[in-house]
Amino acid sequence: MLKIALESLGCSKNLVDAEIMMGILNRKGYKLVGDFEEADIILVNTCGFIESAKQESIDTILDLAQLKETGNLKLLIVTGCLAQRYSNELQAEIPEIDAIVGTGSYQQIDEIIAGLEKENNIISLNDIEFAYNEDLPRYVTTPDYMAYLKIGEGCDNHCTYCIIPKLRGKYRSRKMEDIIREAKELASNGVKELVVIAQDTTKYGIDLYGEVKLPQLLEELAKIEGIKWIRIMYSYPESITEELVKVIKKYDNICNYFDMPIQHASNKVLKLMNRHTTKEDIKSKVDMIRSYIPDATLRTTIIVGFPGETEEDFNELVQFTKDVEFDRLGAFTYSREEDTAADKLPNHIEEDIKLKRRDKLMLVQQEISQRLNAKKINNEYEVLIEEQIEDKVYVGRTQGDAEEIDSIVYVKSENQLEPGDFVKVKINNALEYDLMGDVINELA
Repeated sequence: MLKIALESLGCSKNLVDAEIMMGILNRKGYKLVGDFEEADIILVNTCGFIESAKQESIDTILDLAQLKETGNLKLLIVTGCLAQRYSNELQAEIPEIDAIVGTGSYQQIDEIIAGLEKENNIISLNDIEFAYNEDLPRYVTTPDYMAYLKIGEGCDNHCTYCIIPKLRGKYRSRKMEDIIREAKELASNGVKELVVIAQDTTKYGIDLYGEVKLPQLLEELAKIEGIKWIRIMYSYPESITEELVKVIKKYDNICNYFDMPIQHASNKVLKLMNRHTTKEDIKSKVDMIRSYIPDATLRTTIIVGFPGETEEDFNELVQFTKDVEFDRLGAFTYSREEDTAADKLPNHIEEDIKLKRRDKLMLVQQEISQRLNAKKINNEYEVLIEEQIEDKVYVGRTQGDAEEIDSIVYVKSENQLEPGDFVKVKINNALEYDLMGDVINELA
């Protein structure tokens, strides 16, 4: 029985692809292991979105390739976005790779591995706009209490800085009944937090049903027994509607959490990015959300140093950040990517200026976060416990925090807690981003 290990890099959408590959191989009789040293086959599921992600993917491949000399490794297989984007370069520059599997081919991973018995150096780049095979198994690798639920594939937005449509194809929604069936199965396996994902969740249904169906999908998901939190990620601001906000407000088990990547607040820069919104539209959406759900958590991402971004544009962005006071904000420097429209724009900005702007914006956000956190002292929150870090001290997160990307709560408890427990916590201290508190009673 051959042993297979997985290293999945990049976003949660990529992780779901990796979990399907592991499900296929598990069903075929391969043994899944966590130790790379003992693996006969290693899958590296790569990210090719921006320069730093590409470099991490390449470094990981090179590190694991050494196990052909020092470990049991017989086959090194590279999958995902980097494999799709740079298949020929990878084959030429890293001869230790046995197979390169693009984003349209991962559903045939078992056939590709079987093919390696007859030939080496397979490159499989099937149609990236493949139909999703609902019969494939999935081996969930996240903690028992949470799972990602992918509701669509591909993207039609064509932001000028982004390569995703060329790697993942057009937007394709899954059928609602298939999504509900998978969600029920996850719930029956003990999943308490469902994280709804796609390249743009707010466009769900537009291709299948001729209209956006995310509110209706959420209504159905909210009725599934056992699901305590439903979190929606990657919601583009222009597509957040009153109907969607009302559904989120209506159900206690849908988190009052809005992940809306605005990317900028200068209308000139937004237009250069081909974002289908304006600063005024974004502000009106934020106001609309807060009018319905005053305690909603708003999370965003910003790109600084985009080609043509002047000091004036950046200052406008900083002022907008101060005015809106996002609960969570991540700032990134613009990454120049070949084959994107932004790459061909004039007035690219020097790296040191990008970094200074990013650091300045994050200092502004740090002050906002500290001020908002200070207001939470003496409040009580439901907290999902994730791990114990020392005697009577645990780490968890609130409804306002997504796994691995947002803030955490340090929790003190006299009673033993387990990962996946929900407890009521009274906050007694606030740091710049994280909170501290004591358990006042256990919920589940």
